[in-house]
Amino acid sequence: MSASTHWLATASAQAVLERGGNAFDAVVAGAFVLHVVEPHLNGPGGDLVGIFATADAAAPTVLMGQGHAPEAATIERYRAENLELVPGAGGLAAAVPGAVDAWLLLLRDHGTWELADVLAYAIGYARDGHALGPGAAATIGRVAQLFADDWTTSADLWMPTGAPPAAGTVVRNPAYAAVLDGLVHASCTVRDDGPVGRAARIDAARREWKTGIVAHEASAFLAQPHRHSSGGLHAAVITAQDFASFDAGYEAAVTREFRGRTIAKAGAWTQGPAILQTLGMLDPLADGLLDPSNEAGAHTILEAQKLSFADRDVWFGDDDVDVDSLLADDYLDERRSLIGDAAATTFRPGAPAGRAPVHPPLRTTAVSAAGTGEPTVAVPKGAPPQTPGLLTRATGETRGDTCHIDVIDRWGNIVSATPSGGWLQSSPTIPALGFSLGTRLQMTWLEPGHPSALQPGRRPRTTLTPTLVLRNGVPEFAIGSPGGDQQDQWQLLVLLRMIVGGYTPQEAIDAPSLHTTALLDSFWPRGWTPAGAVVEDRLGDSLIAGLERRGHEVTRAGDWALGRVSAVGRDAISGQLWAASNPRGMQGYAAGR
Repeated sequence: MSASTHWLATASAQAVLERGGNAFDAVVAGAFVLHVVEPHLNGPGGDLVGIFATADAAAPTVLMGQGHAPEAATIERYRAENLELVPGAGGLAAAVPGAVDAWLLLLRDHGTWELADVLAYAIGYARDGHALGPGAAATIGRVAQLFADDWTTSADLWMPTGAPPAAGTVVRNPAYAAVLDGLVHASCTVRDDGPVGRAARIDAARREWKTGIVAHEASAFLAQPHRHSSGGLHAAVITAQDFASFDAGYEAAVTREFRGRTIAKAGAWTQGPAILQTLGMLDPLADGLLDPSNEAGAHTILEAQKLSFADRDVWFGDDDVDVDSLLADDYLDERRSLIGDAAATTFRPGAPAGRAPVHPPLRTTAVSAAGTGEPTVAVPKGAPPQTPGLLTRATGETRGDTCHIDVIDRWGNIVSATPSGGWLQSSPTIPALGFSLGTRLQMTWLEPGHPSALQPGRRPRTTLTPTLVLRNGVPEFAIGSPGGDQQDQWQLLVLLRMIVGGYTPQEAIDAPSLHTTALLDSFWPRGWTPAGAVVEDRLGDSLIAGLERRGHEVTRAGDWALGRVSAVGRDAISGQLWAASNPRGMQGYAAGR
Protein backbone atom coordinates (compact mmCIF):
# COMPACT_ATOMS: atom_id res chain seq x y z
CA MET A 1 0.00 0.00 0.00
CA SER A 2 1.15 3.53 -0.81
CA ALA A 3 -0.31 6.92 0.05
CA SER A 4 1.05 10.40 -0.57
CA THR A 5 0.17 14.00 -1.26
CA HIS A 6 0.44 13.58 -5.06
CA TRP A 7 -0.95 10.85 -7.27
CA LEU A 8 2.19 10.50 -9.37
CA ALA A 9 4.33 9.82 -6.29
CA THR A 10 1.82 7.24 -5.08
CA ALA A 11 1.71 5.65 -8.53
CA SER A 12 5.50 5.51 -8.73
CA ALA A 13 5.83 3.96 -5.27
CA GLN A 14 3.13 1.44 -6.07
CA ALA A 15 4.84 0.55 -9.37
CA VAL A 16 7.98 -0.34 -7.42
CA LEU A 17 5.98 -2.59 -5.09
CA GLU A 18 4.28 -4.23 -8.07
CA ARG A 19 7.70 -5.03 -9.54
CA GLY A 20 8.92 -6.72 -6.36
CA GLY A 21 10.61 -3.82 -4.59
CA ASN A 22 10.13 -3.39 -0.86
CA ALA A 23 8.70 -0.42 1.04
CA PHE A 24 12.07 1.34 1.17
CA ASP A 25 12.68 1.07 -2.57
CA ALA A 26 9.15 2.35 -3.12
CA VAL A 27 9.24 5.28 -0.72
CA VAL A 28 12.55 6.55 -2.13
CA ALA A 29 11.27 6.33 -5.70
CA GLY A 30 8.09 8.18 -4.73
CA ALA A 31 10.03 10.79 -2.77
CA PHE A 32 12.24 11.76 -5.69
CA VAL A 33 9.09 12.08 -7.82
CA LEU A 34 7.70 14.47 -5.18
CA HIS A 35 10.75 16.69 -5.78
CA VAL A 36 9.64 17.01 -9.40
CA VAL A 37 5.84 17.16 -9.24
CA GLU A 38 5.42 19.21 -6.04
CA PRO A 39 8.31 21.71 -6.41
CA HIS A 40 6.45 24.35 -4.40
CA LEU A 41 6.17 21.92 -1.49
CA ASN A 42 9.58 20.27 -1.37
CA GLY A 43 12.79 19.88 -3.30
CA PRO A 44 16.22 18.25 -3.32
CA GLY A 45 17.60 21.35 -1.58
CA GLY A 46 15.38 20.67 1.42
CA ASP A 47 15.12 18.23 4.31
CA LEU A 48 13.09 15.36 5.69
CA VAL A 49 12.12 13.44 8.80
CA GLY A 50 11.09 9.82 8.49
CA ILE A 51 10.12 7.04 10.86
CA PHE A 52 10.09 3.38 9.92
CA ALA A 53 10.16 -0.20 11.10
CA THR A 54 11.57 -3.17 9.26
CA ALA A 55 9.66 -6.44 9.36
CA ASP A 56 12.04 -7.88 11.95
CA ALA A 57 12.69 -4.73 14.02
CA ALA A 58 12.21 -4.66 17.76
CA ALA A 59 11.48 -0.92 17.73
CA PRO A 60 10.86 1.89 15.25
CA THR A 61 13.72 4.02 13.91
CA VAL A 62 13.85 7.71 12.97
CA LEU A 63 15.44 8.67 9.65
CA MET A 64 17.22 11.98 10.27
CA GLY A 65 17.47 14.11 7.14
CA GLN A 66 17.59 17.58 8.71
CA GLY A 67 20.73 19.49 7.74
CA HIS A 68 22.49 21.77 10.18
CA ALA A 69 23.40 25.45 10.10
CA PRO A 70 26.49 26.34 8.01
CA GLU A 71 29.77 27.06 9.74
CA ALA A 72 29.46 30.81 9.13
CA ALA A 73 25.81 31.02 10.26
CA THR A 74 26.25 32.81 13.57
CA ILE A 75 23.98 35.16 15.47
CA GLU A 76 26.66 37.86 15.25
CA ARG A 77 26.89 37.52 11.49
CA TYR A 78 23.13 37.81 11.00
CA ARG A 79 22.79 40.69 13.46
CA ALA A 80 25.53 42.47 11.51
CA GLU A 81 23.20 42.22 8.49
CA ASN A 82 20.67 44.31 10.50
CA LEU A 83 18.37 41.33 10.95
CA GLU A 84 16.21 40.61 13.99
CA LEU A 85 15.05 37.28 12.55
CA VAL A 86 16.46 34.83 10.05
CA PRO A 87 14.63 35.69 6.79
CA GLY A 88 11.87 33.45 5.49
CA ALA A 89 13.13 33.48 1.90
CA GLY A 90 16.64 33.78 0.52
CA GLY A 91 19.97 32.02 0.89
CA LEU A 92 20.70 33.21 4.43
CA ALA A 93 17.93 30.90 5.60
CA ALA A 94 19.48 27.81 4.00
CA ALA A 95 20.51 24.92 6.22
CA VAL A 96 22.68 22.25 4.64
CA PRO A 97 20.36 20.15 2.43
CA GLY A 98 19.61 16.83 4.09
CA ALA A 99 16.84 15.12 2.13
CA VAL A 100 18.78 13.53 -0.71
CA ASP A 101 21.47 12.06 1.52
CA ALA A 102 18.81 10.67 3.86
CA TRP A 103 16.88 9.01 1.05
CA LEU A 104 20.05 7.47 -0.34
CA LEU A 105 21.07 6.23 3.11
CA LEU A 106 17.67 4.57 3.60
CA LEU A 107 17.88 2.98 0.16
CA ARG A 108 21.40 1.69 0.82
CA ASP A 109 20.64 0.12 4.17
CA HIS A 110 17.09 -1.18 3.73
CA GLY A 111 16.23 -1.17 0.04
CA THR A 112 16.97 -3.83 -2.55
CA TRP A 113 16.93 -1.97 -5.87
CA GLU A 114 19.76 -0.31 -7.74
CA LEU A 115 19.86 3.49 -7.67
CA ALA A 116 19.33 3.82 -11.42
CA ASP A 117 16.06 1.89 -11.23
CA VAL A 118 14.77 3.85 -8.23
CA LEU A 119 15.55 7.25 -9.79
CA ALA A 120 14.17 6.37 -13.24
CA TYR A 121 10.68 7.60 -12.33
CA ALA A 122 11.81 11.05 -11.21
CA ILE A 123 14.26 11.40 -14.09
CA GLY A 124 11.45 10.60 -16.52
CA TYR A 125 9.07 13.21 -15.10
CA ALA A 126 11.82 15.84 -14.91
CA ARG A 127 13.10 15.28 -18.46
CA ASP A 128 9.89 14.36 -20.31
CA GLY A 129 7.52 16.55 -18.29
CA HIS A 130 4.45 16.37 -16.10
CA ALA A 131 1.26 18.41 -15.77
CA LEU A 132 1.76 21.29 -13.34
CA GLY A 133 -0.64 21.08 -10.42
CA PRO A 134 -2.97 23.95 -9.46
CA GLY A 135 -1.08 24.64 -6.22
CA ALA A 136 2.26 24.93 -7.96
CA ALA A 137 0.78 27.17 -10.64
CA ALA A 138 -0.79 29.43 -8.01
CA THR A 139 2.49 29.66 -6.09
CA ILE A 140 4.40 30.72 -9.19
CA GLY A 141 1.74 33.33 -9.83
CA ARG A 142 2.17 34.78 -6.35
CA VAL A 143 5.90 35.28 -6.77
CA ALA A 144 5.87 36.15 -10.46
CA GLN A 145 6.89 39.76 -9.89
CA LEU A 146 9.75 38.77 -7.60
CA PHE A 147 10.94 36.29 -10.20
CA ALA A 148 10.72 38.84 -12.98
CA ASP A 149 12.42 41.64 -11.03
CA ASP A 150 14.98 39.88 -8.82
CA TRP A 151 15.12 36.09 -9.04
CA THR A 152 15.48 35.95 -12.80
CA THR A 153 16.90 32.42 -12.83
CA SER A 154 13.64 31.29 -11.23
CA ALA A 155 11.73 33.12 -13.94
CA ASP A 156 13.78 31.34 -16.58
CA LEU A 157 12.77 27.93 -15.20
CA TRP A 158 9.20 28.51 -14.07
CA MET A 159 8.04 31.30 -16.42
CA PRO A 160 9.85 30.60 -19.72
CA THR A 161 7.15 32.45 -21.68
CA GLY A 162 7.41 35.47 -19.39
CA ALA A 163 4.11 34.71 -17.65
CA PRO A 164 3.15 32.26 -14.90
CA PRO A 165 2.11 28.89 -16.36
CA ALA A 166 -1.48 27.75 -16.06
CA ALA A 167 -2.40 24.64 -14.12
CA GLY A 168 -2.09 21.63 -16.40
CA THR A 169 0.82 23.05 -18.37
CA VAL A 170 3.42 20.39 -19.10
CA VAL A 171 6.64 21.51 -17.42
CA ARG A 172 10.11 20.04 -17.63
CA ASN A 173 13.24 20.41 -15.55
CA PRO A 174 16.18 19.10 -17.60
CA ALA A 175 18.75 20.56 -15.21
CA TYR A 176 17.46 18.50 -12.29
CA ALA A 177 17.19 15.43 -14.53
CA ALA A 178 20.90 15.93 -15.30
CA VAL A 179 21.70 16.16 -11.57
CA LEU A 180 19.98 12.82 -10.97
CA ASP A 181 21.73 11.33 -14.00
CA GLY A 182 24.99 12.50 -12.44
CA LEU A 183 24.22 10.57 -9.26
CA VAL A 184 23.51 7.45 -11.30
CA HIS A 185 26.72 7.88 -13.31
CA ALA A 186 28.72 8.30 -10.09
CA SER A 187 27.25 5.06 -8.78
CA CYS A 188 28.21 3.19 -11.95
CA THR A 189 31.90 3.58 -11.19
CA VAL A 190 31.58 0.62 -8.78
CA ARG A 191 31.54 -2.67 -10.69
CA ASP A 192 30.93 -5.25 -7.94
CA ASP A 193 27.53 -6.84 -8.68
CA GLY A 194 26.88 -8.16 -5.16
CA PRO A 195 25.26 -6.46 -2.15
CA VAL A 196 28.57 -4.93 -1.11
CA GLY A 197 28.86 -3.37 -4.53
CA ARG A 198 25.29 -2.06 -4.39
CA ALA A 199 25.98 -0.29 -1.09
CA ALA A 200 29.22 1.13 -2.47
CA ARG A 201 27.41 2.40 -5.56
CA ILE A 202 24.90 4.30 -3.45
CA ASP A 203 27.70 5.68 -1.28
CA ALA A 204 29.42 6.91 -4.44
CA ALA A 205 26.24 8.79 -5.34
CA ARG A 206 26.13 10.26 -1.84
CA ARG A 207 29.70 11.52 -2.21
CA GLU A 208 28.86 13.05 -5.56
CA TRP A 209 25.88 14.86 -4.04
CA LYS A 210 27.91 16.26 -1.14
CA THR A 211 31.16 17.10 -2.90
CA GLY A 212 30.37 17.48 -6.60
CA ILE A 213 28.49 19.91 -8.81
CA VAL A 214 25.58 20.42 -6.39
CA ALA A 215 27.73 21.68 -3.53
CA HIS A 216 29.90 23.91 -5.67
CA GLU A 217 27.19 25.38 -7.91
CA ALA A 218 24.79 26.07 -5.04
CA SER A 219 27.31 27.75 -2.78
CA ALA A 220 28.88 29.84 -5.57
CA PHE A 221 25.53 30.99 -6.94
CA LEU A 222 24.01 31.98 -3.60
CA ALA A 223 27.17 33.84 -2.58
CA GLN A 224 25.94 36.61 -4.89
CA PRO A 225 23.68 39.11 -3.04
CA HIS A 226 19.99 38.55 -3.75
CA ARG A 227 16.61 39.66 -2.43
CA HIS A 228 15.42 38.16 0.86
CA SER A 229 11.98 38.20 2.49
CA SER A 230 13.18 40.94 4.83
CA GLY A 231 13.46 43.17 1.75
CA GLY A 232 17.24 43.50 1.77
CA LEU A 233 19.95 42.14 -0.48
CA HIS A 234 22.16 39.57 1.22
CA ALA A 235 24.67 36.91 0.25
CA ALA A 236 24.27 33.40 1.65
CA VAL A 237 26.93 32.00 3.97
CA ILE A 238 26.71 28.33 2.97
CA THR A 239 29.86 26.85 1.40
CA ALA A 240 30.80 23.68 -0.45
CA GLN A 241 32.52 22.48 2.73
CA ASP A 242 29.19 22.74 4.57
CA PHE A 243 27.61 20.32 2.09
CA ALA A 244 30.39 17.83 2.68
CA SER A 245 30.05 18.06 6.46
CA PHE A 246 26.54 16.61 6.69
CA ASP A 247 25.67 12.94 7.06
CA ALA A 248 22.10 11.74 7.37
CA GLY A 249 21.56 9.16 10.09
CA TYR A 250 19.28 7.12 12.31
CA GLU A 251 17.98 7.82 15.80
CA ALA A 252 15.82 6.07 18.36
CA ALA A 253 12.20 7.18 18.43
CA VAL A 254 10.53 8.90 21.39
CA THR A 255 7.38 7.03 22.45
CA ARG A 256 4.37 7.31 24.73
CA GLU A 257 1.49 4.96 25.45
CA PHE A 258 -2.02 6.13 24.65
CA ARG A 259 -5.20 4.07 24.96
CA GLY A 260 -3.54 0.74 24.14
CA ARG A 261 -1.25 2.09 21.42
CA THR A 262 2.37 3.20 21.37
CA ILE A 263 2.84 6.49 19.54
CA ALA A 264 6.38 6.89 18.12
CA LYS A 265 7.86 10.24 17.10
CA ALA A 266 11.21 11.86 16.37
CA GLY A 267 13.01 13.73 19.14
CA ALA A 268 12.87 17.33 20.34
CA TRP A 269 14.87 18.62 17.37
CA THR A 270 11.43 18.25 15.76
CA GLN A 271 8.05 19.22 17.20
CA GLY A 272 7.17 15.52 17.59
CA PRO A 273 7.24 15.21 21.40
CA ALA A 274 4.60 17.97 21.66
CA ILE A 275 1.87 15.64 20.37
CA LEU A 276 2.99 13.07 22.95
CA GLN A 277 2.50 15.73 25.63
CA THR A 278 -0.95 16.53 24.25
CA LEU A 279 -1.96 12.86 24.22
CA GLY A 280 -0.65 12.51 27.77
CA MET A 281 -2.81 15.41 28.93
CA LEU A 282 -5.89 14.05 27.15
CA ASP A 283 -5.50 10.36 28.03
CA PRO A 284 -7.24 10.35 31.45
CA LEU A 285 -10.18 12.48 30.29
CA ALA A 286 -13.62 11.20 29.32
CA ASP A 287 -14.02 10.14 25.69
CA GLY A 288 -16.35 13.06 24.98
CA LEU A 289 -13.58 15.52 25.77
CA LEU A 290 -11.41 13.80 23.15
CA ASP A 291 -14.01 14.22 20.40
CA PRO A 292 -13.33 17.25 18.17
CA SER A 293 -16.86 17.04 16.76
CA ASN A 294 -18.44 18.50 19.89
CA GLU A 295 -17.83 21.88 21.51
CA ALA A 296 -16.33 20.63 24.77
CA GLY A 297 -14.01 18.25 22.98
CA ALA A 298 -12.85 20.80 20.41
CA HIS A 299 -12.18 23.33 23.17
CA THR A 300 -10.29 20.84 25.35
CA ILE A 301 -8.12 19.68 22.44
CA LEU A 302 -7.27 23.27 21.46
CA GLU A 303 -6.35 24.20 25.03
CA ALA A 304 -4.18 21.12 25.56
CA GLN A 305 -2.33 21.89 22.36
CA LYS A 306 -1.67 25.47 23.43
CA LEU A 307 0.13 24.16 26.51
CA SER A 308 2.21 21.58 24.66
CA PHE A 309 3.17 24.07 21.93
CA ALA A 310 4.19 26.63 24.55
CA ASP A 311 6.58 23.99 25.88
CA ARG A 312 7.75 23.28 22.33
CA ASP A 313 8.50 26.94 21.75
CA VAL A 314 10.72 27.37 24.81
CA TRP A 315 12.21 23.92 25.43
CA PHE A 316 12.63 22.15 22.08
CA GLY A 317 15.69 22.34 19.87
CA ASP A 318 18.84 20.54 18.80
CA ASP A 319 20.10 20.68 22.37
CA ASP A 320 20.15 18.64 25.56
CA VAL A 321 16.36 18.60 25.98
CA ASP A 322 14.96 16.80 29.03
CA VAL A 323 12.18 15.01 27.17
CA ASP A 324 11.55 12.61 30.06
CA SER A 325 10.59 15.49 32.35
CA LEU A 326 8.35 17.02 29.68
CA LEU A 327 6.53 13.69 29.29
CA ALA A 328 6.40 12.74 32.98
CA ASP A 329 2.93 11.95 34.31
CA ASP A 330 3.11 14.36 37.24
CA TYR A 331 4.23 17.19 34.97
CA LEU A 332 1.42 16.50 32.48
CA ASP A 333 -1.08 16.33 35.37
CA GLU A 334 0.05 19.81 36.35
CA ARG A 335 -0.27 21.04 32.79
CA ARG A 336 -3.73 19.48 32.38
CA SER A 337 -4.98 21.33 35.47
CA LEU A 338 -4.49 24.61 33.61
CA ILE A 339 -7.21 23.79 31.08
CA GLY A 340 -10.29 25.84 31.92
CA ASP A 341 -13.70 26.46 30.39
CA ALA A 342 -12.55 29.60 28.54
CA ALA A 343 -9.89 30.05 25.89
CA ALA A 344 -6.53 30.96 27.39
CA THR A 345 -5.02 34.15 26.01
CA THR A 346 -1.56 34.04 27.56
CA PHE A 347 1.62 32.21 26.65
CA ARG A 348 2.07 29.51 29.33
CA PRO A 349 5.14 27.33 29.04
CA GLY A 350 5.87 25.06 31.96
CA ALA A 351 8.90 24.65 34.21
CA PRO A 352 9.76 20.93 34.19
CA ALA A 353 12.03 19.97 37.06
CA GLY A 354 11.78 23.58 38.26
CA ARG A 355 13.84 25.00 35.41
CA ALA A 356 13.02 28.48 34.11
CA PRO A 357 12.41 28.68 30.33
CA VAL A 358 14.13 31.07 27.92
CA HIS A 359 11.33 33.05 26.31
CA PRO A 360 11.64 33.94 22.64
CA PRO A 361 10.02 37.24 21.58
CA LEU A 362 6.22 37.29 21.23
CA ARG A 363 5.03 39.12 18.12
CA THR A 364 1.27 39.27 17.75
CA THR A 365 -0.17 38.94 14.23
CA ALA A 366 -3.56 39.46 12.64
CA VAL A 367 -5.99 36.60 13.01
CA SER A 368 -7.17 37.08 9.43
CA ALA A 369 -4.67 34.56 8.08
CA ALA A 370 -6.13 31.08 7.67
CA GLY A 371 -3.36 29.36 9.50
CA THR A 372 0.28 29.73 10.39
CA GLY A 373 3.52 28.03 9.57
CA GLU A 374 3.31 26.26 6.23
CA PRO A 375 -0.38 26.85 5.47
CA THR A 376 -2.21 24.26 3.45
CA VAL A 377 -5.49 26.11 3.78
CA ALA A 378 -7.54 28.27 1.50
CA VAL A 379 -7.62 32.04 1.94
CA PRO A 380 -10.33 32.78 4.54
CA LYS A 381 -13.71 33.91 3.32
CA GLY A 382 -13.68 37.63 2.56
CA ALA A 383 -9.95 38.00 3.12
CA PRO A 384 -8.08 40.42 0.83
CA PRO A 385 -5.72 38.99 -1.80
CA GLN A 386 -2.64 39.83 0.26
CA THR A 387 -3.69 38.35 3.57
CA PRO A 388 -0.87 38.68 6.13
CA GLY A 389 0.92 35.39 6.49
CA LEU A 390 -0.17 33.97 3.15
CA LEU A 391 1.87 35.97 0.67
CA THR A 392 3.70 39.22 0.21
CA ARG A 393 4.27 39.82 -3.48
CA ALA A 394 6.88 42.51 -2.88
CA THR A 395 9.30 40.19 -1.11
CA GLY A 396 8.24 36.77 -2.35
CA GLU A 397 7.41 35.69 1.19
CA THR A 398 4.85 33.04 0.36
CA ARG A 399 4.76 30.37 2.98
CA GLY A 400 6.07 27.10 1.73
CA ASP A 401 4.32 23.85 2.28
CA THR A 402 5.29 20.24 2.58
CA CYS A 403 4.71 16.75 1.18
CA HIS A 404 4.12 13.41 2.81
CA ILE A 405 4.41 9.76 1.79
CA ASP A 406 3.64 6.45 3.54
CA VAL A 407 4.36 2.90 2.33
CA ILE A 408 3.78 -0.58 3.76
CA ASP A 409 4.78 -3.78 1.95
CA ARG A 410 3.79 -7.44 1.97
CA TRP A 411 6.71 -8.37 4.25
CA GLY A 412 5.74 -5.97 7.02
CA ASN A 413 8.18 -3.11 6.36
CA ILE A 414 6.51 0.24 6.99
CA VAL A 415 7.70 3.82 6.58
CA SER A 416 6.26 7.31 7.04
CA ALA A 417 8.20 10.34 5.80
CA THR A 418 7.65 14.07 5.55
CA PRO A 419 10.00 15.75 3.06
CA SER A 420 9.96 19.54 2.79
CA GLY A 421 11.98 22.66 2.10
CA GLY A 422 13.82 23.67 -1.02
CA TRP A 423 10.58 25.14 -2.35
CA LEU A 424 10.68 26.98 -5.68
CA GLN A 425 9.82 30.13 -3.67
CA SER A 426 12.57 29.55 -1.06
CA SER A 427 15.45 31.28 -2.84
CA PRO A 428 16.61 31.88 -6.42
CA THR A 429 16.80 28.80 -8.62
CA ILE A 430 20.37 27.59 -9.09
CA PRO A 431 20.41 27.43 -12.91
CA ALA A 432 22.89 24.56 -13.25
CA LEU A 433 20.81 22.44 -10.84
CA GLY A 434 17.18 23.31 -11.51
CA PHE A 435 16.23 23.75 -7.85
CA SER A 436 16.51 26.07 -4.85
CA LEU A 437 17.98 25.60 -1.41
CA GLY A 438 15.64 25.52 1.60
CA THR A 439 14.88 28.02 4.34
CA ARG A 440 14.76 25.88 7.48
CA LEU A 441 17.06 28.24 9.42
CA GLN A 442 14.11 30.64 9.73
CA MET A 443 13.03 28.35 12.59
CA THR A 444 16.04 29.40 14.63
CA TRP A 445 16.19 32.42 16.93
CA LEU A 446 18.80 35.16 17.03
CA GLU A 447 18.59 35.20 20.85
CA PRO A 448 21.53 33.44 22.58
CA GLY A 449 20.64 30.82 25.17
CA HIS A 450 17.50 29.49 23.52
CA PRO A 451 17.59 25.75 22.70
CA SER A 452 16.77 26.64 19.11
CA ALA A 453 19.11 29.62 18.75
CA LEU A 454 21.11 29.85 15.53
CA GLN A 455 24.44 28.12 15.95
CA PRO A 456 26.86 26.58 13.43
CA GLY A 457 26.45 22.82 13.23
CA ARG A 458 23.11 22.86 15.06
CA ARG A 459 19.93 21.65 13.38
CA PRO A 460 16.96 24.03 13.34
CA ARG A 461 13.98 22.74 15.32
CA THR A 462 11.89 21.50 12.42
CA THR A 463 8.12 21.12 12.10
CA LEU A 464 8.45 17.87 10.13
CA THR A 465 6.82 15.16 12.23
CA PRO A 466 5.68 11.81 10.79
CA THR A 467 4.18 9.22 13.13
CA LEU A 468 4.30 5.45 13.60
CA VAL A 469 1.66 3.76 15.75
CA LEU A 470 2.26 0.35 17.33
CA ARG A 471 -0.12 -2.09 19.00
CA ASN A 472 1.32 -4.68 21.37
CA GLY A 473 4.74 -3.76 20.06
CA VAL A 474 3.82 -4.43 16.41
CA PRO A 475 3.56 -1.55 13.89
CA GLU A 476 -0.11 -0.92 13.14
CA PHE A 477 -0.03 2.16 10.93
CA ALA A 478 2.09 5.03 9.64
CA ILE A 479 0.60 8.49 9.34
CA GLY A 480 1.64 12.05 8.59
CA SER A 481 0.70 15.37 7.06
CA PRO A 482 2.11 18.55 5.60
CA GLY A 483 1.18 21.78 7.32
CA GLY A 484 4.04 23.24 9.38
CA ASP A 485 2.72 24.02 12.87
CA GLN A 486 -0.49 22.23 11.90
CA GLN A 487 1.11 18.87 11.03
CA ASP A 488 0.67 17.22 14.41
CA GLN A 489 -2.55 19.09 15.11
CA TRP A 490 -4.22 17.52 12.09
CA GLN A 491 -2.68 14.13 12.84
CA LEU A 492 -3.91 14.39 16.44
CA LEU A 493 -7.54 14.62 15.32
CA VAL A 494 -7.16 11.58 13.07
CA LEU A 495 -5.48 9.60 15.87
CA LEU A 496 -8.21 10.51 18.36
CA ARG A 497 -10.98 9.63 15.93
CA MET A 498 -9.39 6.30 15.04
CA ILE A 499 -8.18 5.19 18.47
CA VAL A 500 -10.92 6.64 20.67
CA GLY A 501 -13.82 7.27 18.28
CA GLY A 502 -13.61 4.05 16.29
CA TYR A 503 -13.50 5.77 12.90
CA THR A 504 -11.99 4.00 9.91
CA PRO A 505 -8.78 5.69 8.68
CA GLN A 506 -10.48 7.29 5.68
CA GLU A 507 -13.43 8.46 7.80
CA ALA A 508 -11.02 10.03 10.27
CA ILE A 509 -9.09 11.86 7.54
CA ASP A 510 -12.30 13.05 5.86
CA ALA A 511 -13.87 14.35 9.09
CA PRO A 512 -13.90 18.15 9.64
CA SER A 513 -10.72 19.58 11.12
CA LEU A 514 -9.50 22.51 13.23
CA HIS A 515 -6.27 23.80 14.74
CA THR A 516 -4.93 26.48 17.05
CA THR A 517 -2.80 29.45 15.99
CA ALA A 518 -2.04 30.29 19.64
CA LEU A 519 1.57 29.25 19.28
CA LEU A 520 4.79 30.87 18.14
CA ASP A 521 4.79 30.56 14.37
CA SER A 522 7.74 28.44 13.37
CA PHE A 523 8.11 30.45 10.18
CA TRP A 524 9.10 34.03 9.46
CA PRO A 525 7.96 36.53 10.73
CA ARG A 526 7.43 34.33 13.83
CA GLY A 527 4.05 35.69 14.93
CA TRP A 528 1.71 34.65 17.74
CA THR A 529 -2.10 34.82 17.75
CA PRO A 530 -3.04 34.45 21.43
CA ALA A 531 -6.54 32.94 21.12
CA GLY A 532 -6.64 32.07 17.43
CA ALA A 533 -8.37 28.98 16.13
CA VAL A 534 -9.00 27.95 12.52
CA VAL A 535 -11.91 25.64 11.71
CA GLU A 536 -13.59 23.94 8.82
CA ASP A 537 -17.17 25.11 8.43
CA ARG A 538 -18.39 21.50 8.39
CA LEU A 539 -17.92 21.41 12.17
CA GLY A 540 -21.21 23.30 12.26
CA ASP A 541 -22.44 26.72 13.29
CA SER A 542 -23.39 25.59 16.79
CA LEU A 543 -19.95 24.21 17.63
CA ILE A 544 -18.18 27.20 16.10
CA ALA A 545 -20.40 29.64 17.99
CA GLY A 546 -19.66 27.73 21.19
CA LEU A 547 -15.93 28.13 20.65
CA GLU A 548 -16.43 31.85 20.10
CA ARG A 549 -18.45 32.13 23.34
CA ARG A 550 -15.51 30.52 25.14
CA GLY A 551 -13.20 33.25 23.82
CA HIS A 552 -11.58 31.58 20.83
CA GLU A 553 -10.94 33.97 17.95
CA VAL A 554 -12.23 31.75 15.19
CA THR A 555 -11.37 31.91 11.49
CA ARG A 556 -13.57 29.89 9.16
CA ALA A 557 -11.43 28.32 6.45
CA GLY A 558 -14.16 26.72 4.33
CA ASP A 559 -15.68 23.26 4.23
CA TRP A 560 -12.67 21.29 2.95
CA ALA A 561 -9.55 23.32 3.72
CA LEU A 562 -7.63 21.93 6.72
CA GLY A 563 -5.45 18.85 6.76
CA ARG A 564 -3.58 16.78 4.19
CA VAL A 565 -3.16 13.61 6.22
CA SER A 566 -2.33 10.27 4.61
CA ALA A 567 -1.73 6.88 6.19
CA VAL A 568 -1.08 3.20 5.56
CA GLY A 569 -1.40 0.28 7.91
CA ARG A 570 -2.28 -3.30 8.73
CA ASP A 571 -5.52 -4.30 10.42
CA ALA A 572 -4.57 -5.89 13.73
CA ILE A 573 -7.36 -8.50 13.55
CA SER A 574 -7.58 -9.50 9.89
CA GLY A 575 -4.02 -8.70 8.88
CA GLN A 576 -5.34 -6.90 5.82
CA LEU A 577 -3.38 -3.92 4.55
CA TRP A 578 -5.07 -0.54 4.08
CA ALA A 579 -4.27 2.96 2.84
CA ALA A 580 -6.03 6.30 3.13
CA SER A 581 -5.38 9.79 1.81
CA ASN A 582 -6.69 13.33 1.95
CA PRO A 583 -9.46 14.39 -0.46
CA ARG A 584 -8.88 18.12 0.08
CA GLY A 585 -7.38 19.72 -3.00
CA MET A 586 -8.07 16.63 -5.14
CA GLN A 587 -4.37 15.75 -5.25
CA GLY A 588 -3.51 13.17 -2.58
CA TYR A 589 -3.88 9.52 -3.49
CA ALA A 590 -3.86 6.10 -1.83
CA ALA A 591 -3.30 2.88 -3.77
CA GLY A 592 -2.58 -0.78 -3.19
CA ARG A 593 -3.43 -4.34 -4.01
